[in-house]
Parts: sequence; C-alpha cells; structure tokens
Amino acid sequence: MNLMQEKNLEIRKSLSSSLGGTVVKALEANGFKALYVATAAEAVKAVLDLVPKGSSVGVPGTSTIRELGLPGELESRGCKIFQHWDPSLAPEDRPKRWEDEIASDVYLTSSNGVTMDGMLVNIDGTGNRVAGMAWAKKRIIFVVGINKVSRDVQSSLQRIRDVATPVNALRLGMDLPCTKVGHCVDCKSPQRACRAVLILERAPFGRDAHVIIVGENLGY
Repeated sequence: MNLMQEKNLEIRKSLSSSLGGTVVKALEANGFKALYVATAAEAVKAVLDLVPKGSSVGVPGTSTIRELGLPGELESRGCKIFQHWDPSLAPEDRPKRWEDEIASDVYLTSSNGVTMDGMLVNIDGTGNRVAGMAWAKKRIIFVVGINKVSRDVQSSLQRIRDVATPVNALRLGMDLPCTKVGHCVDCKSPQRACRAVLILERAPFGRDAHVIIVGENLGY
C-alpha cells in the first residue's frame, strides 16, 4: 500500500465513523438499541455478546451474516442455528424452517438499507425475511455495513433496486432484466425478486431490537 492509499484509507475510516455515529443517534431516537463498530471483527464480537450461549438463532437470507462467519461461530458456542439456506434442506421443508427462524430466541439478519434518519428499509421476494424483521418473537439483531446507508427512504429503495437486487439475483441464478442491464427496470418478470417492502420507521413494539452499524462494506 502506497502513501496515497494509506491516506485515503484513513480518510474513509474517519468519514465512516462520522456517518456511523450520525446513523446510530438517529436509530436510538427511533427506539432501536444501536452501536457503531469500525470493523467486521468488532461486529462479530458485538453479536456474540448479544447472543447467549445455547440460544436458538434464526438466520434468514442474508449474505452479510454469512460473510462474517457468524453461523459457524454461534454453533461453536452451542447455539442451534435455523436457516433455510441449508443445502441439505428439501424444498418442501423450507416453509417450516422459515417458521423456525422467526420463532428462535434470536433473529439475526442484516438490512438492505438504513437511512440517515434511522429507518430500516428492506425488499423481499418471498416475504419470510421481512416478516421476521417485524415479528420475530424475542431479540432481533441487524448487522449493517456502512455501504447500505442512504439519505432517506426513497434513495434507500432506489439503491436496493439498482444495486442489491441485481447482485442477489445473479447469486441466485435468476434470469431477470436487471442482471442484464445492471440496474432496476421495474420488470414484470414472473421471477421478479422485488415483491414485499418493509420500512421500519421505529423499533417494533415488544421486540428487543439491536442495530450494529459496521464501518466496512458488507453484503449487498
């Protein structure tokens, strides 16, 4: 790494810290328990501190949580992990696994977007993930990379459609127009991935909702 790269890295870290602090304050004002950490390693530690050993943990469709290696980390601490991404799971068994994820002691996920005024924005295809974000039974933990921060709900939705959805569709091998042109075209495809939108303006009643903002790019 040359001197300019080092300088730019420090500048980005400083800006991420400032932005993360702004978002954390907004989230707290909206009833979430929020925390900013600078690195992915710190995010893993923060999650482990929030998940009691031996808990059941539901992990829906989230690249961020798997990118952090958290399912394996939690299993090593005696946690029971419920995840429908399990390759050994038969398609007909997925609906039951979705229910198990939501009923777990901890629902561990990311968010497609977070706004500067402290709202969580998500778009889902099947709806199980956004259902859990609003209706998981006990503790909900969101781990969100700084790359997912947008100014407001509208810009967050646009980022999700133009950035997150095409990449996720490619990951899933879905033949969608957005994967061909690189951005959303508001398609009418039978395979359309954007179907259910959830905007958490405040932390849901009766839930212990935590948001960890990470000063690194994570997920889509």
